[in-house]
Amino acid sequence: MQVNEQGSVRVDLLGGTIDLVPINVILRNTVTLNLATSLKAKVQIERIEDELVEIVSKDYQSTNTFLSKDFTAENFDGEHFGPLSFVCQILHHFNITKNVRVTLESGSPPGAGLGGSSSMGVTIYKALARFSGREFDRLTAIKTVQNIEAKILNKGPCGYQDYYPALYGGVLALVPNDSEIVVEQLYSQDFKNFLEKRLTLIYSGNLRFSAINNWEVYKDFFDCRNGVREGLTQIANLSNEALSCLRNKDYETFLELIAREGQTREKLFSNIVTEDMRELYKSLGEIATGMKVCGAGGGGCFIITHKEGDHDKIKKAAEEREMRVLEVPSL
Repeated sequence: MQVNEQGSVRVDLLGGTIDLVPINVILRNTVTLNLATSLKAKVQIERIEDELVEIVSKDYQSTNTFLSKDFTAENFDGEHFGPLSFVCQILHHFNITKNVRVTLESGSPPGAGLGGSSSMGVTIYKALARFSGREFDRLTAIKTVQNIEAKILNKGPCGYQDYYPALYGGVLALVPNDSEIVVEQLYSQDFKNFLEKRLTLIYSGNLRFSAINNWEVYKDFFDCRNGVREGLTQIANLSNEALSCLRNKDYETFLELIAREGQTREKLFSNIVTEDMRELYKSLGEIATGMKVCGAGGGGCFIITHKEGDHDKIKKAAEEREMRVLEVPSL
């Protein structure tokens, strides 16, 4: 028996960081906007005769094996599984700890800041649900995988936006209320065409060293320190305005709001924009209309917004600095 699944990694457009609970419901007008890309986390699950779990990483060209007896609480609390603890804990959730090979391919560059691990997690969950014959529910998958990942990271609260694009696709507005996260699908062919002409995603080539520590953000928000509450309020307002623009198909203003959100985030969090990113942006002059770092920044990927017809110029300038342009929309 063999099961194959894939799920998109995301580009966060506006409203990252405000997807931390309960900041997401304390702020007014909270919405997080992101899109599913053509970069796919890929998972293959197959039954094998050996009484073990075999995990194959195509990215790192590695194979690791674990015995059923390894799947204990003590080993999960320690370093026994190393960087594969996330995968193994999802396997353990399904009680699948032998006679299985799991083959993984991340779909995005390392440290890209595109939510790759979260996308991989829910994609593994979906594949295992099919493999084991269990009913699959997207929201249950997201809640379960988010809890497992938060437990492994053990660094305070985790945002929720990264899990949705892999299971929903398209352009998503994630709007929280007191009982749930409402998912609004905003995909249209017109918007896809617009983004392909006006937005370029660049991988800086530097592994992301998170410029935003969620726990520090969390503490500063509630202690009203370092302008975090005011800054996140501005981001929430910009994101809510951007949602209205998408609903009204005002794509030009939407693009301006991405740039403004990027500026707000840069002022709020020091070192979120690396010097290499800043130098590329400055070198583009009037070609670039805005820049926004993906995820927590400090490396990884960033967005350049621009006029129609300037994509190739930006790609050339990025490649001259040994950066790589990633083709974005699959939506």
